[in-house]
Amino acid sequence: MTTTVVVTMSTASLDNRHSLAQRIFERCYLTGEFRLRSGRMATYYFDKYQFESDPELLTTIAQGLRDLIPADVDLLAGLEMGGIPVVTALSRETGIPAVFVRKQAKDYGTAKLAEGPGIEGKRLMIVEDVATSGGQIKLSAKDLRDRGAIVVGAVCVVDRCEGAKEALVEEQISLISLLLGPEIMSFAVAS
Repeated sequence: MTTTVVVTMSTASLDNRHSLAQRIFERCYLTGEFRLRSGRMATYYFDKYQFESDPELLTTIAQGLRDLIPADVDLLAGLEMGGIPVVTALSRETGIPAVFVRKQAKDYGTAKLAEGPGIEGKRLMIVEDVATSGGQIKLSAKDLRDRGAIVVGAVCVVDRCEGAKEALVEEQISLISLLLGPEIMSFAVAS
């Protein structure tokens, strides 16, 4: 099941979006040679831990993401490791409980894949920091669905626009992003 969210923005929201893109660029944008999780090589990188470790910037991001969450979501599912700070801040903004999703269920203690409230039969929105290929979202969605969760979609702070959205459609997951990589990279051209 794919959830479609239509977001309309006022002029003030567009100004805030532009300002946020600039702040993330200034704080997180790096150039060089970087291997991405997908195995691809890139000449630029968004060091997401720079915005995730900045309380003021993380709060602004969570406030921006808040309006992108469908009303019928039971739980926000933050992916290890970068999605954890984002989902925590977003949970505080929305009042929707969060679960913390491991890449693999641990083999000790409770042996859970998703830490926090039970996920079976719950409508989950996956929360990620930066999406490139959508590979981890796809893997985690399958694991969550295998455990009885209903994955209604995914939201990310930055979509690099390198195929994640298209790849996730194949898995019936709609990816909603707060910002697009090209929006942030436009500041590289301007500087």
